[in-house]
Amino acid sequence: MDKMWAGRFSKQLDKLADDFNSSIRFDCRMYKQDIEGSIAHALMLASKGIITADDSSKIIEGLTSILEDIDSGALVFDPNAEDIHMFIESELTKRIGDAGKRLHTARSRNDQVALDIRMYLRAENQEILEMLKTLITALRDKAQENTDAIMPGYTHLQRAQPVTFAHHILAYAMMFIRDFGRIKDAVKRMNSSPIGSCALAGTTYNTDRYFEAQRLGFDTITMNSIDGVSDRDFCLELLSAYSVLMMHLSRFCEEIVMWSSWEFKFIELDDSYSTGSSIMPQKKNPDMAELIRGKCGRVYGDLVALLTTLKGLPLAYNKDMQEDKEAIFDALDTVKLCVSVFTPMIATATVLKDNMYTAAQKGFINATDLADYLVKKGMPFRSAYKLVGETVAYCIRNGTVLEDLPLEKFKELSDLFEEDVYTDISLEACVNKRISEGGTGPKSVQTQIDYVTEFLND
Repeated sequence: MDKMWAGRFSKQLDKLADDFNSSIRFDCRMYKQDIEGSIAHALMLASKGIITADDSSKIIEGLTSILEDIDSGALVFDPNAEDIHMFIESELTKRIGDAGKRLHTARSRNDQVALDIRMYLRAENQEILEMLKTLITALRDKAQENTDAIMPGYTHLQRAQPVTFAHHILAYAMMFIRDFGRIKDAVKRMNSSPIGSCALAGTTYNTDRYFEAQRLGFDTITMNSIDGVSDRDFCLELLSAYSVLMMHLSRFCEEIVMWSSWEFKFIELDDSYSTGSSIMPQKKNPDMAELIRGKCGRVYGDLVALLTTLKGLPLAYNKDMQEDKEAIFDALDTVKLCVSVFTPMIATATVLKDNMYTAAQKGFINATDLADYLVKKGMPFRSAYKLVGETVAYCIRNGTVLEDLPLEKFKELSDLFEEDVYTDISLEACVNKRISEGGTGPKSVQTQIDYVTEFLND
């Protein structure tokens, strides 16, 4: 295939250099956006009298036929093409002749690719936002089913205080709601049309950039033509948002791996989202969770790779910027795959409430409540804290727990202890007494569920 820029050169590009320079193998996924953008450009050119209405009609008809043929498989991408833009323009010229050569008037590949990638990412991220809503719905539903499931809450991976499983997983729902907001904000911020910036300096033709922007669903145009072609902040913003999302998935997966182990056995993963061992027949491995945890690093790598690529680039466009697509496309594909697997994995998991409750009975996780009991009886908190610490130490030495300590022993420690201490430090009481907003108490958890539901219905 002859290069569009071949007029300046006396020799053919070296085959190895040609392959190295080509991006058709990964930017071909933007063919719909490239064609849609070209149709809008042809309409604008005709509306401003830059090309004739007849040529514009031929161009649009030709582009429409190319789109139909790619969709149907009748037209396959030429691996020898330099990129998707040149492939479509070359194919258009083959089909309609000289009219096709007029399409590129008043635009450059620099603003064309900037347009295509914004449109492509805008569409793909709408799908990710819907996937996140599905995930958040699954967590909301799981929480509603488990408002009575008491488990140990942890700090430093040490049993700390009793919480409900609903409260625990709603923490992740809040994280994913923030992820939703970050991605949505990034999409809104990138929704400015760069087309018409041309190579970097604009054009001498009397174009209408707002016409194209409006037709293509953009909120406005980029206000500086140099920035229009050289800006990839939107890719970095999305990669950053993806990285935070993947971090949240990874943290959740870490807990799923632990919870599904025999040491915890808080949940049982469905067979559909587990694997076995090639040599140990008893094994049921949480491979999906482990893979998602592992793929987090891959998305981090995509972010760091693009940050590193862009950090030393002078204005305006440089060929280095071709590296943006493989990074953002890889991260996009990875996020979609991970969310699509994670959602049904958590939705189909069985919560083992009895095991959670048994674990919550160990580890003195009602110690803070015992201190609060004394404070409510009039003892200063720090004095209560010290006394309860000594009580826990006594229990450990004597192989018992707080709720089994005889009342006589409690009274030896302080006259403030009464029979009601046992009711006050039961796991159910420890949970139900957490009345502060955002806590693990029943009313607060229901408020959190309602908040998530309101978000989903918005």
